[in-house]
Amino acid sequence: MVSADRLLAFGVTAFVVIVIPGPSVLFVVGRALASGRRVAVLTVVGNALGEYVQVIAVAVGVGALAEQSVAAFTALKLAGGAYLVYLGVKTFRERKSLAAAIRAPVADRSDRRSFFEGFTVGATNPKTVVFLAAILPQFVSRAGGHVAAQILLLGLVFAAIALVSDTIWALAAGGFRTWFGRSPRRLELIGGAGGLAIVGVGAGLLLSGRKN
Repeated sequence: MVSADRLLAFGVTAFVVIVIPGPSVLFVVGRALASGRRVAVLTVVGNALGEYVQVIAVAVGVGALAEQSVAAFTALKLAGGAYLVYLGVKTFRERKSLAAAIRAPVADRSDRRSFFEGFTVGATNPKTVVFLAAILPQFVSRAGGHVAAQILLLGLVFAAIALVSDTIWALAAGGFRTWFGRSPRRLELIGGAGGLAIVGVGAGLLLSGRKN
């Protein structure tokens, strides 16, 4: 199974990627302000459950591939580090668009519709499955066996961190939006610093040299 050090390393990586203000955070904030905290939290819960559907798919597909081929497993791990670097660069370059996105109006939604919309987005977002397929194998030990089970556990950690983080954003949406609204530069700086942090995490994974 997943060792404690790898579980901790994955938790830190997931935390850095999830907490940085980006489209998903702004989506939650917009929902909270337009339709209330309840709708926003239901959207968050639906999205987290939808993402875990993708985790199961990754565990079945990638897990089987990784158990059968050392080369494929290594390639997936390298792709994961490279994808994090790309994601960090993209986040840094798009930091100026965050201020405009947080001011965008959002249509009202019912509780049920918000939950199912969140679930649908989480279960069908191609960017999420690419992220999960590239990153989760980075923290799996092929020598430890049960690769699919390890991926399911890591995916559960990822979903839990996302659920807690996005819920906090939803509940504190008004305060965060007011604070960012006083100076859009704050959101730009946080987005830029977050992008650089993600690049650093990705570069660290590429240079870690793990072979098992």
